[in-house]
Amino acid sequence: MRVFASIDLPESFVSDIEAVQSRIDSASGIKLTDPTQAHITLKFFGDVSSEKADDISSLISSAVSDAGTGSFDVSITKLGVFPSLDYISIVWLGVGDGANEITTLHEEIEKQAVNAGFDPEDNDFTPHVTIARMKHAGGKESVQDMVRDKSPDIGSFNVDTIQLKESTLTQDGPVYSTIESFEL
Repeated sequence: MRVFASIDLPESFVSDIEAVQSRIDSASGIKLTDPTQAHITLKFFGDVSSEKADDISSLISSAVSDAGTGSFDVSITKLGVFPSLDYISIVWLGVGDGANEITTLHEEIEKQAVNAGFDPEDNDFTPHVTIARMKHAGGKESVQDMVRDKSPDIGSFNVDTIQLKESTLTQDGPVYSTIESFEL
């Protein structure tokens, strides 16, 4: 099973995410993500056995306790791309308020995951919600224009849990299901 730790966005954000996606949905090379599954990934663990998923559950529980963030508010107020505007692979919505708390949770989960034998992340962590992937550069200018334009204000919400999710790959894209939730 493919698993990751995340913060889920509220269902009330779906239409606002769709509105942002609609600005680039006809761009060549764009594949939009499902806004009903919008989330901020804290750590992707990859393919693991169900026994290892139990270990990950314990690891996340310990990391949440050690991070000590408690519940906090998050605002989704930015647009960006990875790795750069010149070469776009991922289009994302970014976090304003709450970024420090999310980073704290990520760092604690990452530390405990590495101590448990998982590979460390090879990228700098940026709290974000992936809204599209670029398969080729055909529509790059549309995405660049959108990112340079006014950033959206999707909204704010309170984070009081994080989830351990399973990702099942299908022909229509990944489908996520919650394995366990952890109170902050």
